[in-house]
Amino acid sequence: MLSELLAKIVEALPGIEIIDRSTVNAYDDERVARAIEATGRKKLVFADISLEVCAAFPAMTAVARGLDAYVAVDASGTFSETKHRSGLARMQQAGVIVSDYATLMVEILKDNAAPEAAAVYAALDMPWATLVGQIAASMRK
Repeated sequence: MLSELLAKIVEALPGIEIIDRSTVNAYDDERVARAIEATGRKKLVFADISLEVCAAFPAMTAVARGLDAYVAVDASGTFSETKHRSGLARMQQAGVIVSDYATLMVEILKDNAAPEAAAVYAALDMPWATLVGQIAASMRK
């Protein structure tokens, strides 16, 4: 199942270099840090297999480097409720913004009349997403 997910991510992001690393905190790998810096972005969204380690560590590092870091909690896994709760607390104490993936995507979208709005809402797992997508599509007519 994980290999299927990774294959879909690779397919959705053609031309993106996959960085095979050994560091626990992705941001500790200079290639990852350079790749992030090369985007010029100041706001980063993180999600990963382990919320309290794989998503939290690079997000906290990003905040320490002066960037805005968001973690999509429901797009990240964990191994216990204790790890989940302590990971959330630690990230919030470090200034990481925690949210759910759909809210972050809508925040990035910004405008329901944007050409990509219908596709964004269609891809989200929210009961009202189809309706909002239809409204956005009708606004473009």
